Order: sequence, then C-alpha cells, then structure tokens
Amino acid sequence: MSKKIDLDDAYNIQTPADNVKLYAKWADSYDVDFAKSTDYILPQQVAQVVHDFSATGTVLDVGAGTGLLGQALCKLGSYDIDATDISPEMLQTAQRKNIYRRLFISDVTKGMGVGNKTYDVTASSGTFTHGHVGPEAIAELLRVTKDGGTVVISVNTAFWHKNGFEAVINEISPHVRSIEIRPVAIYGAAATGAHARDEAFIVIIQT
Repeated sequence: MSKKIDLDDAYNIQTPADNVKLYAKWADSYDVDFAKSTDYILPQQVAQVVHDFSATGTVLDVGAGTGLLGQALCKLGSYDIDATDISPEMLQTAQRKNIYRRLFISDVTKGMGVGNKTYDVTASSGTFTHGHVGPEAIAELLRVTKDGGTVVISVNTAFWHKNGFEAVINEISPHVRSIEIRPVAIYGAAATGAHARDEAFIVIIQT
C-alpha cells in the first residue's frame, strides 16, 4: 500500500514541477487527510485579518489550493473572489465549492497574467512556506493590488528566518502605506504531532 501524503512531503518540495506533481495526487483528499485531520486553522486566521481590513471588495486568492481561504472569507463578508494556483487538480477541487468568480492556473514566481492594480485585496494562506514560494513573489502580489488596497499573506515562521523575508519587507516598507506582522498558530488545539505547534506570521501590507 502506498504511503499517505503528508505535510513532510509538502515541505520537501524543491521545484514548481515537484509542486504540481505532489498536489495532483493530493487534491482529492487534501481537505480531509490534511486540513481536517490536523486541525488546520491558518486559512481562517488569514481570512479574519482580511476581513479586519476589508469587509467587501475584489480579492485574489493566491495559491488557493482547494479553496480553504475562499471558504473562510465567504463566511465573513461579501467578496468577489478569484483563485489562482499552480496545480490544476487543486483548482478543480476548489471550483466544485462554487465560491470563486474565476479560477486560473499560474506560477506566482513567473507572473500571474493579471493586470496591474486589479484587486482590492490580494491574499495568500499556506503558500509562503517550506519548498513553495519565497519572498521574491511579494512584488507580484503588490503589482496586482490597487493603490489603497491590502496584501495579506501567511509566512511559516521557520521559512521567514531561513529565506530572507525580513530583508524583502524592509525594502518594500518605504514604498507602501504600512506593514504589520502578526504571529498566529497554524493548527488548532486538536492538532497533534511534530508540527502541531508550528506558527506563521501574517503580513499585512497596505498599498
């Protein structure tokens, strides 16, 4: 019997091709095998921060996966949400939830094929983490966000220190209205195992 895909597999991703291959296999079972079984609350944490700054408007969900952030946003406010991800299979799962206005495939590290200053909010949960997307992609999120809008992303704290997010945030700071960083839990009280107490920073950039 083949080994069940788990978080360590995701953290060991090295390339975009690895990402596509892993999530093609994981898409159908991700919500149950990972999100539910680990008490994964990060999408709700990110959604609440988005809602704190904008209770309505257009949102781009970057690295949308199976749509967990979009689901959480829909429970909080009235949004027109688009979704993008590198994995077609994950987007197919998200599409079945009927929460997104538009879904499209993209690799955020190579550009998303979206016009400048398109969205009121650009948000991402769980994408800036081990083996996935680094701080260089923040510029692309800023590009597609309207002046006066907000970028909200989660960054795994271990990845933050390892991959130079602080330096990039310091470079951005003089060119935006404000930057706030909030530490949050990735998993809820029911989580067990080696990653149960992992944390993320939620970065809020007001453009």
